[in-house]
Amino acid sequence: MFRRREAVPFSFVARAAEAEVEAERFRSNVTPPPRERPSVSRLAGRTLIGLTIVGGLAGALLFGLPAMESGAARDAERGSVSQGEAAERR
Repeated sequence: MFRRREAVPFSFVARAAEAEVEAERFRSNVTPPPRERPSVSRLAGRTLIGLTIVGGLAGALLFGLPAMESGAARDAERGSVSQGEAAERR
């Protein structure tokens, strides 16, 4: 590991450790301010954004699944529709 070449005065190290202990003592006394509650309009906006994202993903899935079908499955489906139409014409 890398070692420092210049000497560090002991008083400086002692003061740094003392300041750290003092900072720890005061840090526990400080409490953050309470969080503000979001307004109704902000909650409604977040909800609408979430619903828009979920709706977009669901729509992409709904419209994307038929495009991802294999050609054999589409041909079989078209063939059964054609046979059904032929039976209706008779």
